[in-house]
Amino acid sequence: MHRFHLPPEQCKGTQLALTGSEAHHAANVLRLRPGTAVTVLDGAGKVFACEVDAVSKREVHLRVMKTESDPELPYRITLLLAVPKGKLIDSIIQKATELGVARIVPLLSERVVTQLDDDGAEAKAAKWQQIAVEATKQCGQAWLPKVEAPLTPKEWLARQERFDLQLVGALRPGSRHPREFIETHRSQHGGMPKSVAVWIGPEGDFTQAELDLAEAAGAKPITLGLLVLRVETAVIYCLSFLNYELQAAVR
Repeated sequence: MHRFHLPPEQCKGTQLALTGSEAHHAANVLRLRPGTAVTVLDGAGKVFACEVDAVSKREVHLRVMKTESDPELPYRITLLLAVPKGKLIDSIIQKATELGVARIVPLLSERVVTQLDDDGAEAKAAKWQQIAVEATKQCGQAWLPKVEAPLTPKEWLARQERFDLQLVGALRPGSRHPREFIETHRSQHGGMPKSVAVWIGPEGDFTQAELDLAEAAGAKPITLGLLVLRVETAVIYCLSFLNYELQAAVR
């Protein structure tokens, strides 16, 4: 079934309207006709089973047949990602969305090639947010992750956000398996962490100074195995592992 996205403020009542690119895709690409069943996701947990009511050049009107609520995961993962070269971040956002990440914060670390001014950062964030929207439609994810504007590690740390558990991938001796830190949290707090942040560095890893800053803020250095992983592989590894561990604990 075809899926579309509308923000929560546009999902009130029993009649919904697709406009802009969503309407164009529905009417001109998919060529939907009245009576066709479709699904609308609002990105905040609501799933609307709809039927196409009318199609015009600029709008596609839908009639809501059924509304369901998809519960949010009992934990929230924030991915702190050093911006990779080229368009690689596009596929990373797609995979992170499929793996249920709650937020993606692109980092302009010292070894990141891409550097942006404020306007460029906001434009990138809008583009990347749309990629997350498309990924939710593809996989049926009812909760839309937030993709923030890129910022430096120092700017991120200046926010002083707090998490139950912070992890940072580190290519250096002394890094430990992430399960050790999860088990330590469980034994100390009597349960699994509800908020987790995981830092993934660029090619060549974060600099020593950046790792020191992350660890000073509470991030625990973790190893991702014996091999050096590409950025996209490291992201999938970490998010898959965290989902496996955290979801298994609530079943």
